[in-house]
Amino acid sequence: MSTQVAVATTSVASQGTASARVEHTRAASFVRDLLTVARRSLRAASREPAAVIPSLIIPLFFFAVNVGSLGGVAKAMSGLDYTAFQLPVAVIFAVTGVSRANALVADISSGYFERLLLTPINRLALLLGMMAADFGLVVLLCLPVLVMGMIVGVSFATGIAGMVAFVLLSAIWGVAFTGFPYAIALRTGNPGAVAASFILFFPFAFLTTAYVPREALSGWLATVAAFNPVTYILEGLRSLVMTGWDIGPLLGGAVATLIVGAISIGLALAALRRRVRVP
Repeated sequence: MSTQVAVATTSVASQGTASARVEHTRAASFVRDLLTVARRSLRAASREPAAVIPSLIIPLFFFAVNVGSLGGVAKAMSGLDYTAFQLPVAVIFAVTGVSRANALVADISSGYFERLLLTPINRLALLLGMMAADFGLVVLLCLPVLVMGMIVGVSFATGIAGMVAFVLLSAIWGVAFTGFPYAIALRTGNPGAVAASFILFFPFAFLTTAYVPREALSGWLATVAAFNPVTYILEGLRSLVMTGWDIGPLLGGAVATLIVGAISIGLALAALRRRVRVP
């Protein structure tokens, strides 16, 4: 009897060890596939600077124009440091909508994506690998905007640690928004539809506190801004620049980013499942 129990115990232990090995192998395979897709996306992006440079030029242009035209007025009327106030706006414009969704559409159109599905590559890594590459891209896009801000006199109330937090929060927001273009790319395979996806950001960008503080808004615009996630992202970023480690605005920005990310990435994952299932 004791021998049978010992054999059974040994069998269960062996099965548990085998299961753990399988799970470890799957996890390692997923990480390897994700890094492979991310490296390919980054290499492709480095060969297509024309797809990234406008994402940097446009926010820098608006930053210079807004500060030059409204900075003096804001300073005279309210004492607001408008340069510091506008820096988060420039960064949000730089990182929002930056994705490899156009490259994904090209892969779908050429049949490369379908050929990938014939390999044992992890399906989830096909999407998350591109998003990982996007994270690297948006971090790089933040840096020139920060440098320009410092050149014109912006200093962070939270110091170097605040600058790091500023870049990370901006980059996480950028990746959270990429779910929308990826969902469109996977669902339609149409480059025109993906290019038009940036229009989704327009209400987020302008129906918010991009130009004046929230307390200066009134009427319907104040109501819309109160429900606009970008309002909370901007307030979180501005707190790092202008006021210090204020947990309220930072928590609001993090929660807004998580909500948008859950919606957009959820749509992208649903589109991926449909694309993988439907020939």
